[in-house]
Amino acid sequence: MKLPHTHSLRARLLLFLLVAVVATALLQAAVAYRAALAEADALFDIQMRQMALSLSPGMPEGGQLVPSDGSGDQYDFLIQVWTSDGLSLFQSTTHATLPQRAVLGYSTIQARGTTYRLYSFDTGSQVIQVAQDEQVRQAMAAKLALRTVLPTVALVPLLMLLVWWVVSSSLAPVTRVRQQVAAREADELGELAEDQLPDEIRPLVHELNLLFGRVTQAFEAQKNFVADAAHELRTPLAALKLQVQMLRRAADERSRDIAINRLNAGIDRASRLIEQLLVLARQQSGTQTQSTPADLGATLGLVLAELAPAAQARQIHIDSQISPATWVSGQVDALQILVRNLVDNAIKYTPTTGRILVAVLTEDGPPRLEVHDSGPGIAPADRSRVLDRFYRVAGSEVGGSGLGLAIVKTIADAQQAQITLDTSELLGGLRVRVEWPTSVLPLAPNGSTQAS
Repeated sequence: MKLPHTHSLRARLLLFLLVAVVATALLQAAVAYRAALAEADALFDIQMRQMALSLSPGMPEGGQLVPSDGSGDQYDFLIQVWTSDGLSLFQSTTHATLPQRAVLGYSTIQARGTTYRLYSFDTGSQVIQVAQDEQVRQAMAAKLALRTVLPTVALVPLLMLLVWWVVSSSLAPVTRVRQQVAAREADELGELAEDQLPDEIRPLVHELNLLFGRVTQAFEAQKNFVADAAHELRTPLAALKLQVQMLRRAADERSRDIAINRLNAGIDRASRLIEQLLVLARQQSGTQTQSTPADLGATLGLVLAELAPAAQARQIHIDSQISPATWVSGQVDALQILVRNLVDNAIKYTPTTGRILVAVLTEDGPPRLEVHDSGPGIAPADRSRVLDRFYRVAGSEVGGSGLGLAIVKTIADAQQAQITLDTSELLGGLRVRVEWPTSVLPLAPNGSTQAS
């Protein structure tokens, strides 16, 4: 049986339960009919045998046929008596066409367009045969089955009313949650109440609350990005406008070249600031792709190759110490940004002809990335603040947006890594360490475990 398709959970439950109730009633009727038919067969078989035994004293040989006006056709039982020679002594109806010889005992035959149940008994001198149309038995079994099922059929409306009440009560929490969501404003992203919810609905509401939290985080990141961009772009844009005015006022070629160079430098700084703002917004929004195993050593090698020209331009020597196959859990692009910002900061703040040491270490603890430089370092009082957005150490002569380390901290937090700033015992400047806890270390792609 193919049920009609509906998108209503309530309608589907009611429809399936109605079908189940009707199917159960039909099954009960079939079982009751089979049981009643078996009881009727046993009862009528005993009655046929008793009737045959009651006629066993016999009838006088050569007795006359009992006249019949045809009303005997309506009798439940057909009775025939023969002598041992086959002479008919008695039959209950003139229209009987049942066989005159039958198997002794119980048997079933087809005659007169229907099926008969027979019982034949041999007294020695006579054969007594009692027959009954099986339709009589079937009709009686149907009546008995109907009497059994009729109370259930009468209770079906009451049962369906009870089912409707149970379904409606069970789905009430879904309606309540829907009403809570529908009544909310567009900017209302607080958690939905999870109390007194069925076990089947509570996980859905819990996931909705987690989704609301992620959306709230994304909205906050967007608001922060707009506020930060509006605040930080105001100064460089004003400087660019001033430099354009100076370019217009340039009286000679030399003044014009100086103004153009300053304008290009200002555009580069504004572009760098916008790029850093976009990176920070993307990392803070929580929309990064799923974490995958990333080779920290290979990532550092790519970054060093990318920044080598900048280091060579300032005659800065970079040493590296990389443990092979150092796998950490993190989005690959974000990990490259983290490493690039640390090395780029070290290059910017290291004096000309200075030294930088970058290392990926795994011995004596979990995997960690260390960047040492021979620059001025950062005073202990400023080390926690330089991780905030737009904070710059007072008196620094190196230009920047104050976002580099803030981006590093955001990525490290997303990867559950810890970042610490200290004085480098090797080079005397700043040492930045990023350490990944062993609890979040992945398996390498070949299935081997992370070395520790």
